[in-house]
Amino acid sequence: MSDIIPCPKCNSTYTYPTGISMMCPECGHEWNPETATVAETEESLVVKDANGNSLQDGDDVIVIKNLPVKGAAHPIKAGTKVKNIRLVEGDHNIDCKIPGFGAMALKAIFVKKA
Repeated sequence: MSDIIPCPKCNSTYTYPTGISMMCPECGHEWNPETATVAETEESLVVKDANGNSLQDGDDVIVIKNLPVKGAAHPIKAGTKVKNIRLVEGDHNIDCKIPGFGAMALKAIFVKKA
């Protein structure tokens, strides 16, 4: 079992060989260990909105719930359109500028793709 290598996508140790390739049962990733490079195995950031649609940098989104802002007199209203988002790692995975509020970090579960 020393020839088993962890999955490059999710780092699971439960991988198994499938002929010439390796397979991960946890995430479903399949790769060839002889030809896999670091660039191939790196995964881009996948962020999904409240409806399950994948978001990308530069997308426009709509806030689906009133969001209270610490230190602000009023919340970000539901239905506010936010243009040109940027995806980042972390709990609040959307960086954006909201009209009337300025730069803000949002959670993807509170927005839907416009």
